[in-house]
Amino acid sequence: MSKTDNMPIAYTIRAMEEADYPKVKDLWLSIQGFCIRSIDDSEEGVAKFLKRNPGLSCVCVVGDEIVGAILCGHDGRRGCLYHVCVRKEYRMHGIGKAMVAFSMRGLKEEGINKVSLIAFTANDIGNAFWHEIGWTKREDLNYYDFVLNEDNIFTFNQL
Repeated sequence: MSKTDNMPIAYTIRAMEEADYPKVKDLWLSIQGFCIRSIDDSEEGVAKFLKRNPGLSCVCVVGDEIVGAILCGHDGRRGCLYHVCVRKEYRMHGIGKAMVAFSMRGLKEEGINKVSLIAFTANDIGNAFWHEIGWTKREDLNYYDFVLNEDNIFTFNQL
């Protein structure tokens, strides 16, 4: 079975582990337009995030390949999804929805009642996905950033 046809794909969604980092980073680097930061998205940065938010982030595994990933955490009040991605040739098979459901179940178990995420405006595929699965685009907010560490460099994958 080709992974690009419409046949069902056998996959497993499970909690992300620190040992998954090399394959998750390879996934991130395979996606056009994806942005990673030199410090926050380093192996040490992701390990710190996973320790702070155990069991909430997830990966999708097909065979021995990681084809999807979500970083998920919360501050005790609101959950947030980061770096939601599925390898291009595995999209449209329910993987994204299954990963979101995994992380949202974990947040609900933690007593979190609201989840947010940020999607780049130029990410047409991602924005269509969030709309399709029922998320609400907020028009009443402005999103602000303040850089505390200028060494944390953004890199966009331009494949």
